[in-house]
Amino acid sequence: MNTDYLNLAKAFLYKQRLWQTCGIVCEYGLSLITHKPLVHFYPPALMLEPTNICNLHCPLCLTGNGKLLRPRGMMSLPLFKKICREVQNKIGMLILWSQGEPFLNPDFYAMLEYASKQNFYTMTSTNASLELNIERIVKSGLHKIIISLDGITAETYNKYRINGNFDLVLKNMQELVHQKEKLHSNKPYIVWQFLIMKHNENEIEEVKHLARKLKIDKLEFKTAQIYSSDDLAFLPSDHKYSRYFQQGNKFTLKTKLKNRCIRLWTQPVINWDGEMNICCYDKNGSIKIGNIQEHSFSELWCGEKMQKMRKAILNNRSAFEICQNCGEGIVQKIKMEKGER
Repeated sequence: MNTDYLNLAKAFLYKQRLWQTCGIVCEYGLSLITHKPLVHFYPPALMLEPTNICNLHCPLCLTGNGKLLRPRGMMSLPLFKKICREVQNKIGMLILWSQGEPFLNPDFYAMLEYASKQNFYTMTSTNASLELNIERIVKSGLHKIIISLDGITAETYNKYRINGNFDLVLKNMQELVHQKEKLHSNKPYIVWQFLIMKHNENEIEEVKHLARKLKIDKLEFKTAQIYSSDDLAFLPSDHKYSRYFQQGNKFTLKTKLKNRCIRLWTQPVINWDGEMNICCYDKNGSIKIGNIQEHSFSELWCGEKMQKMRKAILNNRSAFEICQNCGEGIVQKIKMEKGER
């Protein structure tokens, strides 16, 4: 049995969380029917950005390639605790990453430990190309960790993960598995995320074998997001692994944009400095909602600016630039639960 689902269910049975989640899902459905944004309940998940600083220079990442326009910084532990206290009875899941490497924040371990004590379901995503306190991660109560590793050799890996350390990532993955076994813990659930690009698509079958050998809980293949024709060289030759149609130097999303987006009802983002984003695709924070240090979460979530955005999305989503390159749902996944090896 997948213990990750059990941990998730346990978190949502705490206080008002399940009731709030059911309520917001119903409100989203009614909003689609009436074309009017209905929001009185809290979202099931909240994405918090520990930092927008990274140790790598990945060419398709706005942080890594230097094109992120927001100021760089790290969320303070007091701000993190303030947000947690405010939403702990109503929100079940904390997604602890955004546009940076979470473990660069020296307070991140303490954040994980605090969130665990507040009964949140917690997940994070890391490049794992830095020295990690693996034992503390396992003991922190973190439920899920996604590790980005896009190759089975250092040569392949280094073509995209600029400044990364392939051997260190592999070592951290192996040590996570070892510490879980040593401490008899089913947490964190380990996900190996492999971004499919032209230079690594030939390694897909070998990746499956290596993931089984390492006893990784789940292997996930993800399609790459590009921003301009200069990035086309990264798209895989096998078009089933791409989220785009390509004609010459032009590319378009395979999915047709609909006038709806569940994320505006279920998963807001709060950046390291307290600014709320409508979703994770607004990487530069171009749509201003407000700051959690100046307003309550409820004031921002149910406020005029968020409601105006929801209404606009229901009427004409394609008018927003950040939505035009949103490949939500176009992810290839291969799951390997422990009983399937």
